[in-house]
Amino acid sequence: MADPYSILGVSKGADEKAIKSAYRKLAKELHPDKNQDNPAAAARFSEVTQAYDLLSDKDKRAQYDRGEIDENGQPRSPFGGGFGGGSPFGAGGPRPGQGGGFDFQGGIDLGDIFDGLFGGGGPGARPQGGPRPQPGPPPKGANVAYEHLVSFTDAARLEPQRITLRDGKTVEFKLPAGVVAGQQIRIPGKGQPGPGGNGDAIVTLKLGKHPFYDRDGDNIRLDLPISLKEAIQGAKVKVPTIDGAVMLSVPAGAQSSTTMRIKGRGFVKKGGSNAPEGRGDQYVTLHIRLPADSAELAKLAEALPDDPAIRAELGV
Repeated sequence: MADPYSILGVSKGADEKAIKSAYRKLAKELHPDKNQDNPAAAARFSEVTQAYDLLSDKDKRAQYDRGEIDENGQPRSPFGGGFGGGSPFGAGGPRPGQGGGFDFQGGIDLGDIFDGLFGGGGPGARPQGGPRPQPGPPPKGANVAYEHLVSFTDAARLEPQRITLRDGKTVEFKLPAGVVAGQQIRIPGKGQPGPGGNGDAIVTLKLGKHPFYDRDGDNIRLDLPISLKEAIQGAKVKVPTIDGAVMLSVPAGAQSSTTMRIKGRGFVKKGGSNAPEGRGDQYVTLHIRLPADSAELAKLAEALPDDPAIRAELGV
């Protein structure tokens, strides 16, 4: 991935507001739901989301600016080991029987060597003619570690994912119900080859952000602007969800910060399913947007009565 500042089109000194604004603009243009026939836009959306994921995290951004991590959030290593599986031992470190590159499980009996040198008289030595220790099973190849960015909507709906392996082949895997960032998926047999078979691919999941949804556990939250007229008179308004738009009934006299619930439009719960009862909900918080015409707004204000007790609960 290129420099995250360049991807979002902001300077290195940009503040959080400028970074978020740039991301929202690009995300709305490139979102997969709007570009279903344009795979290049989907790839660009993933790149933009990954760049925002790094720059919106104060600690990661500082580490990147100091050169401590790369654009993928991985530590910069002078040896090029990286997170992508460069370690000879994979994600889990050395396996039993692998010590500095030497394999002592290939049938060599170290007891025989020491017996010949020292007459077999040491503590714990195998008695002459006694049973020979059996070698353990040959070791599997090393595991290989990967990172995979899952879009917000894919994570919520548990859409199947594909990842490209180091050998250039692609494999598909399923997301677990209740998926969270940092969760690991094991793909058996897709690691490095070894005497006892291939190791595994270990995929660590990263969850992308969304331009206007926020995750709250298994629920999704959305700030919804409504007009002053809709708030006063009540209205049926169209609301986006990860499964498509639905109509929501705004009650007459609705206040800003009023929160309404749409059942079954959140993330699939742990142990749940894509059916509404197996998912969290979407919570919609209303925000009244005043009309831009100040003259009309002034006329309306003149017609409204004063309410001297509006702040009485605050003691003023």
